[in-house]
Amino acid sequence: MRKVTIAGCGLVGSLWAYLLKKQGYDVEVFEKRSDPRKAAQQAGRSINLVITSRGLYALETAGLLNKILPITVPVYGRRIHPINGDTFFQAYGRDNTECNYSVSRSVLNCALIEQCEEIGVRINFEHVVQNIDIEKKQLSFNFKNENKIHNYDLLFATDGSGSNVRKALTTKYPDRFKEQTDWLSSGYKELYMPAASNGLQALEKNSLHIWPRATHMMMGLANLDGSFTMTLYLPNTDFKYSLDNIKTNDDIKNLFQNEFATAIPYMPNYLGDYQNNPQGALGTVRMNTWVHQDSIALMGDAAHAIVPFFGQGMNLGFEDCTTMLNLLKTHQGDWSRTLTSYDQQQRPNANAIADMALENFIEMRDKVSDPKFQFKKKIEAVIEKEFPDLYRSRYGMITYTLIPYLVAQEAGVRQSEILDALAVNLKDPAQLDLDMVKMILSTKFYPWLKQKGFSTDRYLTKH
Repeated sequence: MRKVTIAGCGLVGSLWAYLLKKQGYDVEVFEKRSDPRKAAQQAGRSINLVITSRGLYALETAGLLNKILPITVPVYGRRIHPINGDTFFQAYGRDNTECNYSVSRSVLNCALIEQCEEIGVRINFEHVVQNIDIEKKQLSFNFKNENKIHNYDLLFATDGSGSNVRKALTTKYPDRFKEQTDWLSSGYKELYMPAASNGLQALEKNSLHIWPRATHMMMGLANLDGSFTMTLYLPNTDFKYSLDNIKTNDDIKNLFQNEFATAIPYMPNYLGDYQNNPQGALGTVRMNTWVHQDSIALMGDAAHAIVPFFGQGMNLGFEDCTTMLNLLKTHQGDWSRTLTSYDQQQRPNANAIADMALENFIEMRDKVSDPKFQFKKKIEAVIEKEFPDLYRSRYGMITYTLIPYLVAQEAGVRQSEILDALAVNLKDPAQLDLDMVKMILSTKFYPWLKQKGFSTDRYLTKH
């Protein structure tokens, strides 16, 4: 059995190491950071994550779901905070059995690393890759000012959006490996909302809180200790409220007093958080291929960094792992065929969710507070409740099923056309002609989805 080397021990790298070790592979991991269980966490760069169906499936496949769920907080929908101080709720799923699970990136990473070590995965921290000799299948590291050489059979790159392995491939084979990085014109600042004096959350804990303001927004997700991780998204430049323009304490106070006044009483340190925490950049990384022969594969952000606005970055990376594992079983351990199939199958799905994540940025920043958008969502909620066997929203497909991202993207186009047609001249979603809706779904939507090989079930069943 071939020896497996993994570059990067973040979320995807640690889960992939665990899955392969459970399959009997000799797995060794190299990570440039120090052990996150021992090192103080750097503030300001850890947007909270949500685990959804694809992540849950991966953790279940690994046998780790029951160990991870206790460190999460269920999230049932969005709590919208308009500028006038009112709030309203938009449910995610059909009922409370469908929810997302908020989790701290660092807490989850530490838990996965712990599980890896318990089953014998060798993890080398503070090993910075200095060079990759692709032809010799050799990595060189700097560790405590000493050079180390490591030979690999199979190399999986899970070393993040700035992947050194990816850089080596694009440098060595520029005609075959082409990288495209598109930076969003907005960045972010991580802020913090402490627990209330009684130890409970200052806000409703089981909601994603969003303050949408057209060109900018703030959002918050609950932590287990009663606090909230807050993330402020601002344009980089060209607007009144932009990262370039918000520099002084007076600038920050003006922003919050005018745009996020309802949050100020719960965020006593927002000035210091803004000033002291680093400015984060948001981008999308795409590659024209993820694999090299039968020896190297890119996974997670190393293959497909996406913006966080669909909450799918980690879930996509975890799906890389289950896709690869299932293909390995299909191809009976043939890594050459497995890597080729992985690239062909998963890369189009990654491109699809990358596009939808960019679209969702506009939705969360602007559309969620738009009356027309809200009306269409209410229509969709009625349809999904009345016809659960015929209709699944695009959001529901992505978040609560394993329907491929590409199929969900195509379904969303059809659904938008249906909802636009139903909204014409309709004053109240309760007045929908349900017989007509059923006819439309039965002829224009569900047969198409079934033809693709999928159903609307919560957990995907393949026909």
